[in-house]
Amino acid sequence: MLINPKKAERQPWEMFFVGLLYASLAVLLVKWVFSADTVLVKYSGILVVLFTVLFSLPFMYYTLRLEETRIKKGRGSIQLLKDHRHALYAFLWLFVGFTVAFAFWYSILPTTESFRAQIETYCMINRPANFEDCVSQYGIKDTTITTPFLTNKERLFLIFTNNMYVLLFTLVFSLIFGAGAIFILAWNASVIGAAIGIFTDYKLSALPIGLLRFFIHGIPEIASYFIVALAGGIVSIAVIRHETGTEKFWEVLQDSLNLIISSIIILFLAALVEVFITPSLF
Repeated sequence: MLINPKKAERQPWEMFFVGLLYASLAVLLVKWVFSADTVLVKYSGILVVLFTVLFSLPFMYYTLRLEETRIKKGRGSIQLLKDHRHALYAFLWLFVGFTVAFAFWYSILPTTESFRAQIETYCMINRPANFEDCVSQYGIKDTTITTPFLTNKERLFLIFTNNMYVLLFTLVFSLIFGAGAIFILAWNASVIGAAIGIFTDYKLSALPIGLLRFFIHGIPEIASYFIVALAGGIVSIAVIRHETGTEKFWEVLQDSLNLIISSIIILFLAALVEVFITPSLF
């Protein structure tokens, strides 16, 4: 009702405000409905992602269905990205809206309870040796950071391996559930939002710097996830439309394979930027 895929592809920047609205509504609903429940409040971080996904599913599904009808025979990887660029722009703006909203609410809420799972994920990635201390510190908004030393080669390997796991799960979710890949992407937006809140010491005035620090490598990284989500999603839609075994279906598979290869290349380049460029700037 807010926006349809055809309109979103003509003006993809509008999806930024839709993402802001969806994520903000999700945070406020969880805070309002579950904050008094002693059991469910422990899972607020997952519930926030769940509500964000529920808001986003219709748009994701109809966008994937629209892109599946646009597949043409004999297109190379670069041309495929051009063919689907408007959908990718819309997805990226939606993700940026999610991330900004999560970072904003993480910074201004009186407690970090609504992002408990995100804090635990952040600590598991950045301070695995002191996981319990990290969770406790960020739970009371203490910003003392101590991380084990890793060489750039080790960081590149760990980051790229972790991102490949995310890419794989995004592909699997998109193949099985069609638009279901939005769960992985909304989850990543919530973790990045929490990381930005920690990096900026919960100061709204520093939010633009925090966004810049993570988006330098985050935008190409998330773009690769959306490319693979698009690849798996259009295959799933083709199956739903009973096109298996037809010439159209094999064209869809070829299109998807080229998109997956492109996403892996972009993901590796994003890991290089995260290891060698971002630290030198911040």
